[in-house]
Order: sequence, then C-alpha cells, then structure tokens
Amino acid sequence: MNLLAKLMLAGGVALMMATPGSARENQEVKWDRQSLIIGGKRVVPVMGEVHYSRIPADEWQQEVRKMKEGGVTIIATYVFWNHIEEQEGIFRWDGQRDLRRFLQICQEEQMPVVLRIGPFCHGEVRNGGIPDWMFSKGCRLRSQEPVFLAYAEKLYRQIYSQIIGLQWKDGGPLIACQFDNEYRGSGDYLMALKRIALQIGFDLPFYTRTGWPELSKPVPFGEMLPLYGDYADGFWDKSIQETAGNYYKAFNFKGFRSSTAIGTDLLGKQEEKINKGDEDYPYFTCELGGGMATAYHRRPYIYADDALSMAVVKLGSGSNLLGYYMYHGGTNPESTTGITLNETQRTLGTANNDLPVKNYDFQCPLGEFGQRNEVYYRLRPLHLFMHDWGETLAPMEAQFPASQNLKKGEDTGLRWAVRSDKGEVKSDKCQSGFIFINNYERLQNLSAKKNVQLEACGVKLPRLTIPAGTIAVFPVNTDGIKYATAQLVAKRDGKVYMMQVKGIPTTIALQNGKTLKNVKAKGLSAPVYDNIYLLTQQEAERLFIEGGKQKNGNGPAKNNLPSSIFNIQYSKVKEAGALRTIQTGKAKVAEAPSEEDWQQAAVYQIQLPADSSLITHHF
Repeated sequence: MNLLAKLMLAGGVALMMATPGSARENQEVKWDRQSLIIGGKRVVPVMGEVHYSRIPADEWQQEVRKMKEGGVTIIATYVFWNHIEEQEGIFRWDGQRDLRRFLQICQEEQMPVVLRIGPFCHGEVRNGGIPDWMFSKGCRLRSQEPVFLAYAEKLYRQIYSQIIGLQWKDGGPLIACQFDNEYRGSGDYLMALKRIALQIGFDLPFYTRTGWPELSKPVPFGEMLPLYGDYADGFWDKSIQETAGNYYKAFNFKGFRSSTAIGTDLLGKQEEKINKGDEDYPYFTCELGGGMATAYHRRPYIYADDALSMAVVKLGSGSNLLGYYMYHGGTNPESTTGITLNETQRTLGTANNDLPVKNYDFQCPLGEFGQRNEVYYRLRPLHLFMHDWGETLAPMEAQFPASQNLKKGEDTGLRWAVRSDKGEVKSDKCQSGFIFINNYERLQNLSAKKNVQLEACGVKLPRLTIPAGTIAVFPVNTDGIKYATAQLVAKRDGKVYMMQVKGIPTTIALQNGKTLKNVKAKGLSAPVYDNIYLLTQQEAERLFIEGGKQKNGNGPAKNNLPSSIFNIQYSKVKEAGALRTIQTGKAKVAEAPSEEDWQQAAVYQIQLPADSSLITHHF
C-alpha cells in the first residue's frame, strides 16, 4: 500500500488514490467508531455533493478541480434512475449522463467518489428519481416485493456496467455507495438492495445509508454506515414564516447526531432518536446544508455564515466527516419524452413541492454555473484545517460545557464545545484539544458575550469578549502553541498558517513560555513568530489559490469587462395577459404557474452584442 499523500492543485487537497494508469493499489480503507482510516492514517474528510447529470459533461473536469480547490476531498453524487431510464428499457449513458466518464475524471483528479444509487434518491427530481413508468407495474415501490426488486436489480446491473474497473479495489475512485435515501421502514429492504449489489459485483470498502429517520427495524451492525445531516432552513416546510420549523437546533453543539427537520414534507414529525447501536459508528454527515433550494411557496435565502456555523457545530460536536448537500449546483437535464424532470405537486411521487423546472443552484458554494459564491470562501479555512489536522482531531472526543438544550434564539450564554484527546475540558491529562465557538444562529441577533472564560485540557484562556456572529476554532497544546485566540488554517512545508478572528485581539501563547499579545496579521510576507504566519480572514479564505491576495498583495484579479457588454438592447414583443389566480396544489401549498399560465406572460426580445466573446464569463 502506498502512503497517504497530499495533492495540492491550486490549493486543493485530496485523499490520494493510485496514480491513474498505474498498476498500484489504492490505500486500504477501514473505519472504526471514530473515523475513516486510509493507508493507516486517520482522516477527517470533506465530502461535497454534485450531480454529474445536472452539469454539462465538458465542464466536469474544471468543476471537480474547483471542488478540490475548495477543500473537498470526497465527491458524492446521485444516480437518478429517471435520468438514465426515462423510457423503460432504454438506458442512456451518453453526454452528461455518462457516469463512467465522470468517474474516470474523478480518478484523474485523485478524487474518491460515493455513489448514491437509489432506487429512490429524491434530490428534488421528478418522483424522487423513480421513472413514471414504474408506477404502473402493480408493485409497492421501495419494498421487498419481487417485482420491485427485479427492476431495482436491472437498475443496479446497469450502474455496475459503468463502474467496472473503477471500484476502489481496482485503483478506481469509487470508495462507497449509498442504498436508497431517507428510508424509514424495515432495514430488511436496505439489506435486500445490498445483497443484490454484492451479487452483481459491487465490492467497496464501505456502504452507507441516511441515518434519518429512525428505521422501524435496524440493519445488522457494520453493514451500512449511517450518515446524518442538518439544514439552516428548508423549502419543504409548508409554513412561509421565517425560522419556521426546528432548524435552529443545527446551531447548537449537542451529542444527538441526527436532525428532526429534514424532509418533514415526506417524513412528518420525527423524534430525536437514532437506531440502537448507531452511536458505535463514526459520526459522519452526508447532508449538511451548503445552501438550500427554493420552492414556489417557500424561498429561503441562505447566508454564508449559516453553512459555516453548522459545519463548526457539527465538527465541534464530534463529527469526523462533513458532507455537504449541495456543494455544487446544477441544471436539470432535458427530458427525452417531453416532460420536465423537476419535483412538482402534480407528479406521481414526492409531490409535495413545486421546484424550478431547470434551476438547481441550491445557493451552494459553487453555483448552478460553477460560480464561486461567498460561502465557498468562508468554508475553505475550515476545510484546510480538517485536512491538515485531521489525524490529530479524529480521535478526539467531544465535550459540552454549555447547555445542549436551547430554545430558538436563546441568548443566555456562549455556545461552545471542546474536543480533546482525553475527552475532558478541565483535566490537564489531555495533551491537546480544540475549542469550538459559535455565537451565531440564523436570523437571530445573538449578543456579544463578555468576560468569557474558555478552557480545554486544563489550559484557561484569558477572559474574552466574543463578538456577535463569531464562529471560530481555537487550538490548545497543538504544534508548539499552548493556546491562541486565532484559528489554525494549514501547515505546509514547516509553516503554520493561522487566521485572525474578527473582533478578538490575537494572543498566541507558545509552549516555550513566550506569549505574543495583540498580534497583527502580516500575511505571507513574514511570520509573526518563527514559523507562524497570521492571516486576515480574506487572506485565509484564499490561501494557496492562484490570484489570491497572498500572491501579489493586490487581492483577486478584477473582471475588466468591456463597457459594450452593458449596452444590451431589448424590446417588448408581447404584453402580459391577465394576472393568474394562484391555486393551492394537492400538497396544500401554492402551486407554480402551469404552461397555460406562462402563455399569458409578457415576452421580451434581447439583442446581444455581435461579438459573443464579450458575454463569456469565467468563474
């Protein structure tokens, strides 16, 4: 087995696989109750969801590279059944449906992949991915009925035909797969799917399922790792009030792994319970909201700090894999039968919301067209930290010195947690630890916390005022640092990079007895002490990225677009007809306009510049 290596591609990091085209094996992958172990080394990966069939094939490689540059070390993707077999018996693996080519690109880019292979996926696609024709087969969907399992087997055989030679054991990128999604029935169904997959030839280091909702009958221990999630808000809530639902719980450190807010339109009210024994698995997530889709009736706007706050909370609560849904947005592909492939209230399955016909931007780090959004940069320092200190962090247990049971907007004290190698806050027996701070809750104005005493491993930090909105991770007894009121970002070539936390004076107390107070950021121009470099937030967010501020001191390059691009002419071709009457759909929420309604819309004609190169924009 080759050693776990680091790949730096424009600042990106990766869990290394065999070199493409080589005969070397991938590193051995194992797991225990704490973490994944790759090549004998504990890792804390960042998993980012992107749907290959929602992105043009000729853009796959550059988008995978952007994800890596953002700190993603594993890609997750659905294989939507109705994207590849919209017409019964006709499987399409061409163009942007070419799963094999997508996996080959991931292999070239040294990016492991988790396939979420259904049969049911959801993903805001029509019927959750189940083709329309399956509803006429006279069987109960997502069940162990022989008719349904026979069709599931045909699907799995087709998927397997695309992954031959690309499984992890072959030196390929495919490291795991997930069976079905958000299933609440008997685990026997999930096990039936796994048996089919194994019989066909799937042979992967591990298999997964969503850890929510609680199964009516658990799967045998070790068969599938449960992965969890949380969102800052949800388009699926029927209410149109801000902060509806219990999403606020995602902003508080706690021992409970799962969420009761996901998919309430399909799953209804959920209890704070997980299946017995699930706490003996490592704590991983697959659906941590990197953004949120918008439905016709509910259109939440997600802030960059919503995602960062949830990520820090999950990491501080003990999670050792942060999986974002979504990390990269996309566009629904064209149908081959004249239907649309979005979820609507009028379809046969998952008919609870009206989603856009084409757009699946999701407000995530990389948008529908690959644009880098603010949240992309906000998350990067945390992702670099997880990669470079993952081996240290992974075995650390979480402790919760603050209350775990807060009400929405409760502002009685600072929300913070500790992870240390002995799982203790005040004991000086632990050798190192990290203090996680979250003074943020979506759409709530949490106050600054004064005279705060933070402590880990018996080390007390000086009393601090934690400004409103602060989200940070402080090190204790790590890499020669006794404690610091700045955040570790990366360590490369013997250098340690730290990030200032806005509003908190930087103190760096060293284990050699020296203490630096009120330290000012010097960027990459000079260390503040020995091998320690202190960066501003903007510098840390763009660390190792070509064109970032650290390269030339002038910040990222500006887009010098010609003035002619703004001289676009338009004219009205048709006046709008009468306003439509908004109807309530069968899910009891506002229904999106029908095709007939759109015929009443105004029509405009836009005249673009003759030189089409003027409207090309590179993200």
